[in-house]
Amino acid sequence: MNVLLWVVYPYVAIAVLAGGLIWRYRYDKFGWTTRSSQLYETAVLRWGSPMFHFGILMVLVGHIGGLLIPKSWTEAVGVTEHTYHLMAVFVGTIAGFCTLIGMAILIARRRLTGPVFAATTRNDKSMYVVLASVIVLGLWTTVRANIAGDGYDYRETISPWFRSLFYLSPDPEVMAAVPIGFQIHIIAAFALFAFWPFTRLVHAFSAPVGYLTRPYVVYRSRDLRPRPGLRATRPGWEGPPQAPATRARGGR
Repeated sequence: MNVLLWVVYPYVAIAVLAGGLIWRYRYDKFGWTTRSSQLYETAVLRWGSPMFHFGILMVLVGHIGGLLIPKSWTEAVGVTEHTYHLMAVFVGTIAGFCTLIGMAILIARRRLTGPVFAATTRNDKSMYVVLASVIVLGLWTTVRANIAGDGYDYRETISPWFRSLFYLSPDPEVMAAVPIGFQIHIIAAFALFAFWPFTRLVHAFSAPVGYLTRPYVVYRSRDLRPRPGLRATRPGWEGPPQAPATRARGGR
C-alpha cells in the first residue's frame, strides 16, 4: 500500500498532468481559457477574485519554499528552524484563509448569479469540489498540527520524499510515519494535479509572452471631413437627411 500511494500514484498523477497539458495545447487551444464570467457580474468578482488569487499565489510560494528548498539551505543563510516555522505557519495560515474566503465568495457568486450559474458546467463543479478539498485539508492540517498541536516539521519527512520523486528514487517508508491529515492532503493534491489539465485551471500555465513581440496595433481616427465624390459621413444617432422644404406656387 505504501508503494502504491507514495510511488505509483504520484508518478501516475504527474504523467497525467504533463500528458494532459500537451494534449490540451495541441487539440484544444480554443478551450485553453478561463471562460471568464466577468461580463455577467463584476461587483462580487472584484472582491473574490483578487483575494483568491493572492492567497493561492502565497500558498504556492510557501509550498515551493518548504518542499523544494532543503532545510540545510535555509539554515546555511542564517534562518533558524524556529524562525522559519513561525514565519511559515503565520503566512501560510493567513494565505490559506484568504484563499478559502475568496473561493467561498466566488462559489457563492457562481451559484447566486443566474447568468454565471447557467455558464457553469459539471466539470467546473467537480473542479471546485477537488480544489476546495485540497485547500480545506491543507488549512486544517496546518492549524491542527502547528497551532492547536505541538507542531510538525514536514521538512524532515514530506520534503525529502517529494524531492526524491524527481530523483527517481522515492522512499515510501518515509511517508508511513507522516500524520494522517498530511497524507490525505497530499493524496488530494495529486488528484488535483491529475485533474488540472482538463479544467479551466489550465490557464495557470499561460503567460502573455506573445505580447512582448506582438506588433503595435494601429488605430485610425474617423475622418469626418467630406471628400470629393464621397457622401459626407454623419454620426450614427442622426437620422437620414431631409429634403429641403419648398413653397407651393399659385397661392398667397
